[in-house]
Amino acid sequence: MKTRIGRIAPVALVAVACHIPLFAGLLDNAWIKGVTDKDPLSYACGEEIVFKLTPMGVEGEIPEGEYKLQWDKSDDYGSQEKGEVPFTSEPFIYKTRLDKPGFVRLTAYVVDRNGKRVEKKFTGDASTPEGRKAMNEFERSNKAVFFDGGAGAAVDSLALSPEGEPADFDEFWKGQFARLDRVPVKAERIEIESPDPRARRFAVRIDCAGLRPVTGYLSVPKAVDEGKKFPCRLETHGYSGDNCTHTRPEWTVPGMIVLNINAHGLKLEEFGATDADTKALRWEIRSHDRRYAFDPEQNKDPETAYFNGMVLRVKRALQYLKTIEGWDGVNLEASGGSQGGLQTIWAAGCGEGVTLANSGVTWCCDMPMNNVRLDWKAASNGWYISWVPGISYYDAVAWAKRIPETCRTNITRAGLGDYCCPPMGLAKLWNAIPGKNKSIKWVQGSQHGYVPPDYDGRDFVKEVK
Repeated sequence: MKTRIGRIAPVALVAVACHIPLFAGLLDNAWIKGVTDKDPLSYACGEEIVFKLTPMGVEGEIPEGEYKLQWDKSDDYGSQEKGEVPFTSEPFIYKTRLDKPGFVRLTAYVVDRNGKRVEKKFTGDASTPEGRKAMNEFERSNKAVFFDGGAGAAVDSLALSPEGEPADFDEFWKGQFARLDRVPVKAERIEIESPDPRARRFAVRIDCAGLRPVTGYLSVPKAVDEGKKFPCRLETHGYSGDNCTHTRPEWTVPGMIVLNINAHGLKLEEFGATDADTKALRWEIRSHDRRYAFDPEQNKDPETAYFNGMVLRVKRALQYLKTIEGWDGVNLEASGGSQGGLQTIWAAGCGEGVTLANSGVTWCCDMPMNNVRLDWKAASNGWYISWVPGISYYDAVAWAKRIPETCRTNITRAGLGDYCCPPMGLAKLWNAIPGKNKSIKWVQGSQHGYVPPDYDGRDFVKEVK
């Protein structure tokens, strides 16, 4: 069901006669604000869901007939509806409902009269360093004028698919961690220049079970030399594809010991890495010509799955942090987004006493949900690893159930338009975290790498203490 309300007055005839040149720049700062008629996470099954999409940032009046809004509604059970309406300054109202627990997704893109998506152009001043920085950020951004968001029904009832947690999950990981116990916690450090005069910085290589060590960069406050104690933080990386590099972080965190690790244990330049090493690793981490972690043949056996070594490196990095002189002996944090968010959940659940976990847009939540349950097909099948039984040992939702209540777990962003890490999976992650020491921030209109400008009705924080 859909409704379109309102029209604007026609523009001058001269404008219509030369519409494209005259209206160039009209939408260069435009975006679409999306809200629902109530908290988008609060609907009941069968209840009407009302979306309101409002044009924002338009530089002038929108000429009648010049643009259209193409919209597409889908849900977690395969239902889909499409259409288009004139794009004017008035809101677009769309009404729907969902009869089963899950999420509805609504996308809408502005197109021209020929059906081509409108692309914004950079209109700032690139003659200054600030302007060039802004231009570069713009070039990396989504240039469409669009909305991508959603709403959920009975989301508190969503739980991990039965196939998502093997019966021997804990036994398997007990055996894997025993492998790690046989390797002493031993590290090499090379001091390098620090961007912060209050801290020392090191390139680090830490022995680990598996094929490769833990590698990364460590920042330690100089006040440790005076006997002061600090919290420790582990920072993890998102999915990097074949980009097997680790750039030195150009920041430190005041008052914290921070270890920033890469996902692969790659050889760092401080330890003699060359371009040849990088090229070799790019091929080494592929399997059957698939990017790392995506090969179902490799993932059938949980001991050969690429994530196996990654989990061990996360656990070993935490063990190492606890040996560093200057740790306060209590506060141990983990932080990351996307694949880094997955690693953060592993860190919180692996038994090393993490006290604070900040996991954003968490990847790999309920991996079987599109591959086994044939009634769950449409909106949830994003950028997901093909499910085979062996990969379930790495599912973020199964790991979340093992997070102790002593750990504060924050899902720092869950995008209602993010279908790399679908809302259904994030809701299951939130529901699986035990206890009353957690929070989740749902963001309306947010895709995996995009967050719309701040507005009333964008953010919905759920928290229990």
